[in-house]
Parts: sequence; structure tokens; C-alpha cells
Amino acid sequence: MRERRTATDRRRAREREFEAFAAGAAGRLLHAAALLTGEPPEAAPRAERLLIAALARTYADWHRLRDDDPYDHTRQELALRYASTAWHPRRRRRAPAGVLAGLGRQERMVLVLRLYEGVAEEQTAALIGLPVERVHTLCARAIRTMRGNGDRNGNGDRNTPPRPAPRIGDSRVGEALGEART
Repeated sequence: MRERRTATDRRRAREREFEAFAAGAAGRLLHAAALLTGEPPEAAPRAERLLIAALARTYADWHRLRDDDPYDHTRQELALRYASTAWHPRRRRRAPAGVLAGLGRQERMVLVLRLYEGVAEEQTAALIGLPVERVHTLCARAIRTMRGNGDRNGNGDRNTPPRPAPRIGDSRVGEALGEART
């Protein structure tokens, strides 16, 4: 009887730990998922489904994550689930809206992981299964595309001299990705 009670107590403690983790990390992860799917954060059903699936997988692996960071694990699951649904279209989806609408799926994924989540190039490459050079190229292309979209949308004049290319940590790119960060 005592063994069963101890196992139940451990399970309940794990559940409380997971609930605390999910409560603390869900907002930022949902925003990352919304950036990936291109949905507005206030109405993002695909992003919510991605996040729920990633959190469910993290919960299933929770007992093995003692030494690992559960946020990293959940972010990895989120990215992998997005990649598996986005790169293998089974049905026609609406075009993404918002700040990252002009980016391709891979560019959007690399930009969110690199600039919004702050994942290193090497880790991003390993996470999504691309060479580091490809991740670097995708990130640079995405930044150029975002910079060009800002100029065409009336945020700048085409006759003004070109601005230097945005870099990681640049406030213009950070503002576009991190509106809900604060």
C-alpha cells in the first residue's frame, strides 16, 4: 500500500511541476507558434494546436527531462511539428498574415528560432536538419525580405539611401518579432 501511495505522490508532484512549467512558458511558446504559422496572436488556432501537441509530447517525456531544459525540449517539439505539417502540405492553407507574411516557411522557421528564440545557428541547423550554411543563408534572406517589405509598405521612401542590413539584435527586426515579448 505504501509503495502505491509513494508512486501516486511522485506522479502528482510531476504533474504539478509540469503544470507550473506550462503556465510559465506557454505564452512565449504560443507567440513563437503564431509567428511560425503566420496567424495573428489573438486568433491562432493552428498555433494553439501546434503548442498543445508539443506540450503533450513534453508531458509524455517529463520523467526523462530531469537534467534537460523542458523549454528547449518543447521548443524542439514545436519546431519539428511545424516542419512536418508545413513542409508536407496535405491541404490548401491560407497564406500567412502579419509581419512575417512575405517569408517562406523555412525562412520563417529559421528567423523565429534564431531571432525570437535566440537559438544559435548550429543548434538551429541541428534542430531542423539543415547545414549551418543553409541556416545562415535563410536567416540573411529573411532579414533582407523583411527589410524590403518595410520599404514597400510605406515605412520608408524608395529614394532614400539604403540602410545597413539588419543584424541579430537590430531593433527593427526585434520589434517585428518581439511585439509580445515584453
